[in-house]
Amino acid sequence: MPTPRQIAEAIVAREGGFVNDPDDPGGATKHGVTIGTLRRLGRDLTGDGRVTVADIRALTPDHAVDIFLDSYFRQPGIDGLPGPLQPSVFDMQVNAGATAVKLLQNLLRKMGHDVAVDGVIGPQTRAAAARAMAEAPDHLVDAYAIERRDYYYRLGDARPRLRKFARRRDGGKGGWITRAEEFMAPRYHLSEAEHRERVSAWH
Repeated sequence: MPTPRQIAEAIVAREGGFVNDPDDPGGATKHGVTIGTLRRLGRDLTGDGRVTVADIRALTPDHAVDIFLDSYFRQPGIDGLPGPLQPSVFDMQVNAGATAVKLLQNLLRKMGHDVAVDGVIGPQTRAAAARAMAEAPDHLVDAYAIERRDYYYRLGDARPRLRKFARRRDGGKGGWITRAEEFMAPRYHLSEAEHRERVSAWH
């Protein structure tokens, strides 16, 4: 099982370098860290007294790894979840904030566990996740990754400007979909034909 730092390093590698896509709600981003995150944390990397796009450009992979470990792994309590779940929930927390935990809580509710869907990992969620892992050790990680993929498709359904993150220009799987499928067994991956059918109503 990878260590939390290895998970964070993989996220940084997956996220890539500087981008500032006007359709991305996160705004200017580098190594997966958004300008909003830097401002929230007060990380003035250039030392000019402000947190601007210049600070995003100055961000190093090591900075990003430390931010992810502190703010997206330990603080939300992902380290209290069953080990096999941690990589996917951690990756989703970086990508979508508290939605990552809400998806898990919704899944736990579908499995019959009485948890609040509040995006907070407390004793109730930790205990339910541990029980669910014991009940379905060969399925829970895949089920969570499928929940992630379904969430991305629903985002595309609801917000046309975000469809390019779930569907490539040629109609194939976009980055969000391949990202979710990295965390599930290959047998649960959608075929290209299945993906294209799922997004066939998108224009």
